[in-house]
Amino acid sequence: MKAAKLGGRALAALIAGALMLGTASAETLRLSHNVGDTTTWHKGAEKFGELLSEATDGEMTVRVFPNAQLSGGDQMKQAEMVGRGALDLVVTSAINVTPLVPEMAIFSLPYLYSSYDEVDATTQGAPGETMAKILLEKGIVVLAWGENGFRELTNNVRPVKSPEDMKGLNMRVSGPMYIDVMNALGANPTQMQWSETLTALQQGVVDGQENPIGAVIIPQQVYEMQKYLTAWHYSYDPVFLGVSKAKWDSLDADTQEKMRKAAVEAMAWQRQISREATASGIAFLREKGMEVYEPTAGELQAFRAATKPAFDKWAGKVGPEIVEAFQSAIVGTN
Repeated sequence: MKAAKLGGRALAALIAGALMLGTASAETLRLSHNVGDTTTWHKGAEKFGELLSEATDGEMTVRVFPNAQLSGGDQMKQAEMVGRGALDLVVTSAINVTPLVPEMAIFSLPYLYSSYDEVDATTQGAPGETMAKILLEKGIVVLAWGENGFRELTNNVRPVKSPEDMKGLNMRVSGPMYIDVMNALGANPTQMQWSETLTALQQGVVDGQENPIGAVIIPQQVYEMQKYLTAWHYSYDPVFLGVSKAKWDSLDADTQEKMRKAAVEAMAWQRQISREATASGIAFLREKGMEVYEPTAGELQAFRAATKPAFDKWAGKVGPEIVEAFQSAIVGTN
């Protein structure tokens, strides 16, 4: 009887020890992104965490931090922190990485793209692989490309139908390239963290901003503080899900494969829901009281011509080989 009790206790201790070992071996990765927890960025990040946890039987989990909390609200700093291993994971947009990697401005050159097919030919093709190799040199492993989307203009002053209508508008922008674009249009750009932007719009510190409809304008309720929207599709902005190279190199090949597979599936879903929200977004914004203007082909050409100086300047920073590779991929879709 005593032996049976001892045996039972030993078995219970063994099971408890195994459970404790399992708990101790579980790892929680920290993922930072720029915007709020209602956005498709956040949803995509959470989907990645769910898929990774499922694939690793709970041995790896992901905690998502919105609004660049882990970088003190500095959305530009996140990629640099991932590159040196201070953060595990990041979901950020290409334009936010340009201080670290100027070549990433390629995606957002004004009027480079005119369709999702053209976008996908670059982000999901050889050009995207080229950019991933450049980011790898900065210590960031790109796991998958997602979507912020085509950036549209909102403001509280007047409808914008031509470059002349931009003159004098105080515009919040997210990065250096957009400063040059707004200057070319005669606006007054202010680079500002997204975490500060909604308050700035509410208080009238800036007149307007530019961001994608499905990924940001609707989920962040920008329509509640902006009257006018111009669907000018002037710049595209992808997001990517990246992991610190230091963290990546610490994983075995099987875990790496599971992580990449989870990222690809999560970002494919994130692109889908972003595009669905964008497709229905114009009607939704009109229902919410925004005055939405959709420029004609001729009006878009006027914006394209006005922003060409910014295109040329940043194409020079990106480099002719990269620009040519992107343009060739785009032409191949037509």
